[in-house]
Amino acid sequence: MARGRRAAPVAPLAQRDGVDPVRIRLPADPDGAWRTVGDHLLERFGGAIGAERVAEMLRQGRFVGTDGPAAPHEPYTAGRYLWFHRDFAAEERVPFEVGVVHRDERLVVADKPHFLATTPRGRHVTETALARLRRDLGLPELQPAHRLDRLTAGLALFVVRSGDRGAYQTLFRDRLVRKEYEAVAPYDPEVALPVTVRSRIEKERGVPAAREVAGEPNSESRIELLEHRDGIGRYRLVPATGRTHQLRVHMNSLGLPILNDPLYPVVRTDEPLRDRDYSRPLQLLARALEFTDPLTGREHRFESRLRLAAW
Repeated sequence: MARGRRAAPVAPLAQRDGVDPVRIRLPADPDGAWRTVGDHLLERFGGAIGAERVAEMLRQGRFVGTDGPAAPHEPYTAGRYLWFHRDFAAEERVPFEVGVVHRDERLVVADKPHFLATTPRGRHVTETALARLRRDLGLPELQPAHRLDRLTAGLALFVVRSGDRGAYQTLFRDRLVRKEYEAVAPYDPEVALPVTVRSRIEKERGVPAAREVAGEPNSESRIELLEHRDGIGRYRLVPATGRTHQLRVHMNSLGLPILNDPLYPVVRTDEPLRDRDYSRPLQLLARALEFTDPLTGREHRFESRLRLAAW
């Protein structure tokens, strides 16, 4: 029987502003290109961080192993683990709070507001639901079980103990979580509802909007009209799959683009405002999560306390 890879040691650096340090493992060096730790780190991060900044971080002892800070002239050792904190760029605070719908010894179910990322990614690091909850609730091990799109508000499930995370992630991977969304979009009496939309959605890296293409469907959404008035409708959306922007793409394909969507049907060109025009939140809400707890067998149903402003 093959032996599994040995687990990484515990990070010697504490979180900063609710964000974990970056962990790296020094790779094998068959050509002997890296005589010292500094040689490798300058090559590895010089392009992204800048060679001068990497050298300064080394002088400051900011690359830390289990035996203390790594000196730039230490001999290179493949397999060694190091940790460091990136420099956080100043981030504009998203002016909405994260609500806590449920909390126990295993789970935190949060109401994520519009415009707040779920987890650190790209230019959103400290201004994320995960970092805020870790700080506000004093739960440094908190981990997301799934990810909710930054422009979508509503329920996001977090796991209190990192060792439990895999069990809850598996629920989402195996589609054992029933998710209900609510949206406000134009009302068109010519669109026959309810309907199940199936299509193939592809999202190219670096391209803001996803698109439907010919081929075997990889996405499925159930769309129902709940009520309508004054030319707009309130819709229940039940996804069976979880492709990027799936619900937004499927509503748009029906000729019912969700109100205030900056990507569908047309990508807004005023990019500085597109993602943070706080007066025009995307009218899409993760309304409910329903599942059987994989560790306790308990049946859970959680409902958001948020409401869509356009309704």
